[in-house]
Amino acid sequence: MFRNSRSGVRRTLLALLTAMLVGVGLVVGAPVARADDTAETVVYEASIANDGVLTVNETITFGEGGTPATVTQRLATTAPAPDNATYHYEISDIKANAEGADLGATVESDGDYQVVTVDTAKAEGKPITISYKVKGATHETTVASGQQARTTIAWRFLQGLSVGATEVSGTLEVPSMVSQIECLAGPPVAPVVCSMAQAGTHDAPQPTFSDGPRGPGEVVILTVQTDAASVSSTESVTHNWSLDRAFSLSPLSLLLTLGSLLLGGAVLWLMHRRAGRDVAAINHPTRIAEFSPVGEGEEEFLLLEQVRPGHIGTVADERVDPVDVTGTLLDLAVRGHLRIHELPRESEHHPLDWDFERLEGGKGELRPHEVLLRDAVAPADGEPVRVSNISNAISGVIPEVQSKLYDDVVSLGWFDKRPDDARNNWTLFGWVALTLAVVVTGLLVAFTTLGLWGLALIALALGLVFVAQEMPRRSSKGSELLAGLHVLATELQHHRTDQMPKGREYSELSEILPYAVVLGGSKRWLDAIVAEDDDEHADGTDLPWYHAPSTWHLHHLPVSMDAFITSVEGHLFGR
Repeated sequence: MFRNSRSGVRRTLLALLTAMLVGVGLVVGAPVARADDTAETVVYEASIANDGVLTVNETITFGEGGTPATVTQRLATTAPAPDNATYHYEISDIKANAEGADLGATVESDGDYQVVTVDTAKAEGKPITISYKVKGATHETTVASGQQARTTIAWRFLQGLSVGATEVSGTLEVPSMVSQIECLAGPPVAPVVCSMAQAGTHDAPQPTFSDGPRGPGEVVILTVQTDAASVSSTESVTHNWSLDRAFSLSPLSLLLTLGSLLLGGAVLWLMHRRAGRDVAAINHPTRIAEFSPVGEGEEEFLLLEQVRPGHIGTVADERVDPVDVTGTLLDLAVRGHLRIHELPRESEHHPLDWDFERLEGGKGELRPHEVLLRDAVAPADGEPVRVSNISNAISGVIPEVQSKLYDDVVSLGWFDKRPDDARNNWTLFGWVALTLAVVVTGLLVAFTTLGLWGLALIALALGLVFVAQEMPRRSSKGSELLAGLHVLATELQHHRTDQMPKGREYSELSEILPYAVVLGGSKRWLDAIVAEDDDEHADGTDLPWYHAPSTWHLHHLPVSMDAFITSVEGHLFGR
């Protein structure tokens, strides 16, 4: 047995409160409801079929106070559903009669309502019965594991009626036992428990409810649960979009998100390991250069591999940087292909500036990128280029210099593929993946509750864009060279600088300088050159690769070189 009723005390208090309100209304002259705005009774006889279709017969009886000219009822075709969703109802076979005589009711659609209008004059004082069928009032009910499946029947029996009712009652015929019953009545926004609702009792084996009085537009909502095997669900529900719902933490959303992150992260790791991780070195680190003894307490810097300063940066960080260009210009000068001229200052407030003189007969064969740089800063037929204008002179050839360096590191066997091609191809792949991830996320957010999964896809695509920068892969020979560069960098930072062969100190120390500029430690080797100056005479032409004004001394070299390197790199960065 299921029962839902108010106590007699509550009814008494309600009656007293109603009487007081009516009395106050009479005293202050407030309008009161007319008798023809209130029906004496509204009685419902409803039944639910096995297929879940609800049939409703609503009988409205007016008392001696009279009958309004028309009665209208607005039957809602939608209702709010949990989780920001909307139930939809299909209401059909709407008719109105008076003891079997058709009253010719008009039925019109008004947005989310079916509006029934009845001319009461045709009823000739007889009770008016409005009947209709509803599809969509039965819903699947979630139950605990192992319990029998249930169907919930929920319908607003009293709704949208243009007249009030002194008493509302009804019975719902259900083809099986009812497990739960609930009845709410009152204003649509805040209904309360009905006066009475029961089912499964001796007096009311079927769900029965009663309430009243109720004003125009108020509702009486009956909800019951029964066996799903006897009543099918006809639920029609649409989910309304909201940001919370789009990113809901449902089990499916969490499973897809975590699964994608774990699987995608593993795939990114495998991709980098397979395509971006350097091939392991087979042999010991490549010896690029060494300090070879030539006498007691004397040694010379001997280059063992034809690794140019421009190669070093490209192999080390897989890019061509301004320091690589600067190191190459210094190396070209030290080897006798260029001469750097420090120009006299126009005034003490003007910054230092330099130009380049082209020389013939330098040591060693020039690599393609070195030829391009030499011809750009010291054209065979043209004015010398100043460092202050170097960006205009070489900006057009820098892309080609970079390309030649990339080709060089491949032809020399340090990379299997040009680093820029590998990086660009993987970056393009990453951006395509990111674009697709953003589009998919937009669709997931707009039409599903799996927005969180979309964020995981975006994160993985961003990870691919990041990993793309690490995709250039050194060959085993390149790995051996990189290890050798670390060895050489350490030696340049710590090796003694005062053991150069007598009479060749300037040339030997100068050969080290371009490599020290790129790998680090240039200051100590510049200081070593300064230390070899044993006179007080001006040294403007003592270094064959660096000429300065007649008042210049070798102890100015560290400052001049620091300014030269900063100026060249600054103009290259600012191009």
